Amino acid sequence: MSYKPDMAKTEKFEKSKLKKTEMQEKNLLPLKEMIEQEKQAGKSCLTV
Repeated sequence: MSYKPDMAKTEKFEKSKLKKTEMQEKNLLPLKEMIEQEKQAGKSCLTV
């Protein structure tokens, strides 16, 4: 027995009705300078 999906809805789908979207690239990784600043802040907290 094999599963066969119902393709009726996908055959009737109209791609032209989709909204246009714009991609925005996000840089989620912190910069090296930011990491160093956080390390230095962490060290100063430990010495207090």
